[in-house]
Amino acid sequence: MKIIWKNKKRSQLLPTSNLTFTESEERSKLEPESEVDTSQNSTKHHRTIPELADSFQSQGNNFAEEGKYREALGKWEAALTLVPGKAILHEQKAQVLLEIGDAWAALKAATRAVELEPSWAEAWITLARAQLNFGEPDSSIISFDRALAIKPDSKDAKVDREAALKLIKKREMLNASHSISNNSGSRFSVGDKNKIM
Repeated sequence: MKIIWKNKKRSQLLPTSNLTFTESEERSKLEPESEVDTSQNSTKHHRTIPELADSFQSQGNNFAEEGKYREALGKWEAALTLVPGKAILHEQKAQVLLEIGDAWAALKAATRAVELEPSWAEAWITLARAQLNFGEPDSSIISFDRALAIKPDSKDAKVDREAALKLIKKREMLNASHSISNNSGSRFSVGDKNKIM
């Protein structure tokens, strides 16, 4: 916004104590007028918001590369307030949240990235990793499969999917061994009078 002052500085100061309505009108007539050039304001405003968001994103990327994850999150949050529909910001945010151990927030951010860009394999991989870290290996398998459907040659998705499958198998083995030990009759339960005597 460009402001142009028509008059030069006032030589004397006007009193400002308890002015009535009419006195304030007279005072406004004496004050210098300003012209505001609004013709370019709207076009500049629309151009500067994405540029500012890109600047915040770039700063966040630099912080993340340096291992300054909280600072990176701050920059990306600032960018997201300007352009909330940018999937890459949500995906990057999810990756950093996984790094700092906030699996729930990472899951929400990755889900948003997938909602915005459902055909982006990297977003699906990040969502699957967030689901895996949140303790949902079954859901992560589905997300890894979606990523592999989009990008079949993704080594990261294949390796991480195998890790999720191993966790599922390990869980099933633990559940099976737990049910066998409960059925063997060697454990006591509260209120089981027959085994105590």
